[in-house]
Amino acid sequence: MISLLYYPSTAAMVPHILLEELAIPFERVLVDRTQNLHKAPAYLRLNPNGLLPVLSDGDLVLYETAAIVLHLCDTHPQARLAPALGTPERAHFYKWLAWLTNTLQSTLIVYFYPERWMDEGNAAGVAELKRHAQERIGPMLDQLDALVAAPGPWALGERYSALDPYIFTLCRWTRHFESGKARERPHLGPYLRRMLERPAVQRVLAAEALSPPYV
Repeated sequence: MISLLYYPSTAAMVPHILLEELAIPFERVLVDRTQNLHKAPAYLRLNPNGLLPVLSDGDLVLYETAAIVLHLCDTHPQARLAPALGTPERAHFYKWLAWLTNTLQSTLIVYFYPERWMDEGNAAGVAELKRHAQERIGPMLDQLDALVAAPGPWALGERYSALDPYIFTLCRWTRHFESGKARERPHLGPYLRRMLERPAVQRVLAAEALSPPYV
């Protein structure tokens, strides 16, 4: 059976939603970050980076959210969560998946954890780095707003894809921004509300015991 090692409201929400969309048996394994269990030796043997999520599928142990997303798409092609191989649509799917993980998510991580890049006690540097990160995040959210403004209810148009849980999760992280929240944008706001209506998303929010505001 597939096991998803997760902590609520982290990047693990992306494969969590995908697994619910696939409607296949899987096991949730909570890794309590408040107890630093993601840095414990047992977890580091699965992911030496000490980050979430990890997915185990038989003998396969996989980390990096985008890799897990692609694995689930490839092993469940009947769900059509990614466009057909070799098509221009598949190429754009790869582009946006790489952009979400390498560009938007990495900048959000700088915003939420600026102290990781600063000497201890450098409060001014932390504040400056956080401000610059948010300045970069704004135009990135504008890119997403333009993406979901295209015809069709989902990121790639009429068909729901594995990009949609990723966009939802990262936009959710902006819900407590003082300004510039994803939900405040004209097209992302309705898009995120459509995502909230999906039963798979509702099941994940309940399973992770999350409270409003959800986005």
